[in-house]
Amino acid sequence: MYDIVIIGGGPAGVSGAIFSAKAGKKTLVLDSGKSMTTRAWVENHYGVNEVAGPDLIETGKKQASKFGAEIVEGAVVNITKEDEGFTVATENQEFKAKHILLATGALTDLADKIGVKIVPGTEPRIKSIVEVDKDGRTNIDGIWAAGTVAGVSVHTIVTAGNGAAVAINIISELNGERYVDHDILK
Repeated sequence: MYDIVIIGGGPAGVSGAIFSAKAGKKTLVLDSGKSMTTRAWVENHYGVNEVAGPDLIETGKKQASKFGAEIVEGAVVNITKEDEGFTVATENQEFKAKHILLATGALTDLADKIGVKIVPGTEPRIKSIVEVDKDGRTNIDGIWAAGTVAGVSVHTIVTAGNGAAVAINIISELNGERYVDHDILK
């Protein structure tokens, strides 16, 4: 069983995976390949002069993998609540998870299908989003959301930061105490 299954391989999802895998949590990213960032040219991401969206995503995936996150290509078709966590189904595989992090960008179809509360979006061209509390929790215990689907700005730096923040909240819940990760120069 995975501690965290992240649905979405864009900046929010993969940033969350970097934090959760680095924290020692068994982490899986399910990536449909539909991230808005695959079509972006980015010049406003902190620490990067300019980068093609696909390159930014690939760099993030390599970083998450370095810490032990598993990344699987495939679209999630359903999530079902079990006695202990969730079953996440793709077209041809199933995975068990304690927590789910929805990082599906502008796509709310899956969230709506599984009963997560959907509300009108606030960003231009984002029609609907998942309703979350300040920590990223949805109305279903154990399902969280981050990034554009959770109502934050579509900019990669913002969605990545939000993905990290929500992952820290999930890690904290799993640990039973606030999680902080500070690296120091070697």
